[in-house]
Amino acid sequence: MEFLVEGFLAVSWKQLIMFAAGFCLIYLAIKKEYEPALLLPMGFGAILVNLPLSGVLNQVMPGVGETHGIIQWMFETGIASSELMPLLLFIGIGAMIDFSPLLSRPVYLLFGASAHFGIFATITLSCLLGFSLKDAAAIGIIGAADGPTTILVSQVLRSAYLGPIAVAAYSYMSLVPIIQPLTIKLITTKKERMIRMESVASDDVPRILKILFPIGVTILVGFIAPAAVALIGFLMFGNLIRECGVLGSLSEAAQKTLSNLITLLLGITIAFTLQAEAFITMDTLKILALGLAAFIFDTVGGVLFTKMLNLFLKKKINPMIGAAGISAFPMSARVIQKLALQEDPSNIFLMHAVSANVSGQIASVAASGLVLSLILGYL
Repeated sequence: MEFLVEGFLAVSWKQLIMFAAGFCLIYLAIKKEYEPALLLPMGFGAILVNLPLSGVLNQVMPGVGETHGIIQWMFETGIASSELMPLLLFIGIGAMIDFSPLLSRPVYLLFGASAHFGIFATITLSCLLGFSLKDAAAIGIIGAADGPTTILVSQVLRSAYLGPIAVAAYSYMSLVPIIQPLTIKLITTKKERMIRMESVASDDVPRILKILFPIGVTILVGFIAPAAVALIGFLMFGNLIRECGVLGSLSEAAQKTLSNLITLLLGITIAFTLQAEAFITMDTLKILALGLAAFIFDTVGGVLFTKMLNLFLKKKINPMIGAAGISAFPMSARVIQKLALQEDPSNIFLMHAVSANVSGQIASVAASGLVLSLILGYL
């Protein structure tokens, strides 16, 4: 009967901590509804991979021999060797994005660029804290505020910290409604937050422009940052499916079925990197702190860039719109609009915020591709 209690006796204190972390992620997903499609499978997966002698991992078991665990196989096949899952998810994300608001206000591309200052600031901080250049680059991509991008870049760079990086990326994305308002209020005045924006429509964008846009962006980014072709290509392919007008059922399938299925599988697969011995280290705490810094720097970069533009503009732009330039789409745009309504209940500029937020989706992929090109070229 000893084998019945063997698992209980083999559990370590680090595994117990990971059980608690798994329950915490599940709690945030169910009770707080923070990125539930991803945090719930990640939380449950963290419990699975940390059970002693867990059958979801490859191992040699007495009397049985070598066994092949499903989660380890999914990780090695779908992420480690091919980056398949993050790239497939990009098709669904692209199919969900309507670029019309951005196409009607292309100047808002500048906000997407400025609101990713956190990537480069965090890379610098990570290097100063002793991380290698490739690990620092992977950590900095947390500032892309885009989970699949963060996972893919970390895997391409073969970072040893994929688990903590993924947890930080998705955790802080879910905390955007807390992080951004607090940061914005620290660096803006009430008068700036009450700047009114004119209402605009985005339904007059020609269909041909919507079709040519994803093709043109793919080619342009491909020439500038070849390492980003897979990232931007799959994102824009999904958008082309949406905008072409002849693949309605496939567009709907990409937006719902494909996105939901891959998100669930990605969450439980990433749990492979949450094994206690590798996860519970001082470096993990550093990465969590750096991830928070990345999101704060992103918000600060977007707001300060907008305030700088206002020095030269006769018609001022509400600086909060710059903060929507991060890639947490569409959460950031909604957060910014909600904050504006708290200051002035009649100040509705959601379409402006959405324009900046959509530009952030493109900028995050372009910036990540640029980082990949620079780091891989240097190494």
